[in-house]
Amino acid sequence: MSRALVIVDIQNDYFPGGALPLWEAEAVERRIVAAIAKARQAGDAVVLIQHLSPATSGLFALDSPGSALRPAILAAAPDAPVVTKEVADAFQGTTLASRLDGVDELLIGGMMTQNCIAFTTLAALAAGRAVTVVGDLCTAPLEVVHRIALNALASKTAVRNAAELW
Repeated sequence: MSRALVIVDIQNDYFPGGALPLWEAEAVERRIVAAIAKARQAGDAVVLIQHLSPATSGLFALDSPGSALRPAILAAAPDAPVVTKEVADAFQGTTLASRLDGVDELLIGGMMTQNCIAFTTLAALAAGRAVTVVGDLCTAPLEVVHRIALNALASKTAVRNAAELW
């Protein structure tokens, strides 16, 4: 079985000093870096997603420091393709589906659980893909929002922690 770890929007704007810092963003980033290493050892593909806004200012403004993918993520997956998007769903208007040709199962993690993770997961499910949300590789503005979103996603697909997958 072929799997891909899809890491969504690990960008500076979601970290301390950014436009919208999230709950435990730095701890989630460390877990994602470790998961990328384990995924690569297991032969799983890794795909990075980057949200870019066409706006000249604000969250993820094109070419702003806040829109940049985090250096630790790029160092962990230096040869991973980066798919850019302008909306919450990483499939909508992007090359993600073609990047995943031949992949049997998606493992999805990143930011934000209630938004980009939820919409990307639901789009993948609607397209008939097998999806597992990696709950400890996700976060949201508040812990309660993260947990509510994971609970809702669990009613539609598998939600596991990284230790259960590698």
